[in-house]
Amino acid sequence: MTKTGLFVGLITLDLVYLTATYPDKNQKVVASNYAVTAGGPATNAAVTFSYFNNQTILLGGLGNHPITYLIKADLEKHNVRIQDLDKIRSEPPPVSSIITTQDTGDRAVISINATKSQISKELIDSQIIHDVDIVLIDGHQMVASLEIAQFAKSKNIPIVIDGGSWKTGFEEILPVVDYAICSANFYPPNCESEEEVFAYLASQNIPHIAITQGEKSIKYFSDGKFGNVEVPKVNAVDTLGAGDIFHGAFCHYIFNGEFTEALTNAANIAAHSCQYFGTRQWMIN
Repeated sequence: MTKTGLFVGLITLDLVYLTATYPDKNQKVVASNYAVTAGGPATNAAVTFSYFNNQTILLGGLGNHPITYLIKADLEKHNVRIQDLDKIRSEPPPVSSIITTQDTGDRAVISINATKSQISKELIDSQIIHDVDIVLIDGHQMVASLEIAQFAKSKNIPIVIDGGSWKTGFEEILPVVDYAICSANFYPPNCESEEEVFAYLASQNIPHIAITQGEKSIKYFSDGKFGNVEVPKVNAVDTLGAGDIFHGAFCHYIFNGEFTEALTNAANIAAHSCQYFGTRQWMIN
């Protein structure tokens, strides 16, 4: 059954290059392939959610710079509807440059986050969550995200956070979150170990918590129990966006099964995506 998801956060333009090696100082490297797509955690998750034939809304700040037309074209192709709360901004959107190495699939990223393009909560209409079934927040638009989270909580709409890294303001959102899916780089204040991260998130009364570790097993805490979900072993071509794709797939699968089952299915999709260059090619193979 088709669901409607609202994804709140960073919208970028990603320029991705596939190379044999990373360049040394003052060295030029010729790429064997490249891709130009919309990017950002919430954006890639939204595209993935839409891939499963769901209705998808992406809320963020985009503006009207000529570069935004490249972003809009990609998202339109993938049936993602944009709710732009910064339509009159003339500055270019954040642009990320990514180098992926052919042999390992590892990537190096240079990017600008949404610090310079924060949107105001006053522009948010509570009707935005009308008929929405799930909300994902990546933390890059924290003020707007808190407003959306409060709206969603009042209507019992499940809230997922993409905890790629700790961002100031998460402490206000976490108490209303249903699913905290975090990376191994997510460390709340005064947390220095995985055990402390689980304890902190559990203290916020989040019922379902998971920490992803790349190709290693996913650790979770759900219904008062700890456990592990194995990640498929693949020959990675490109790991770019794997976590974002995981989150988008999770938002789809959580309607079809239990927490651990959704983690397993999302891990399968993310692993599959790593076998292809860029963040879109896996969808057509």
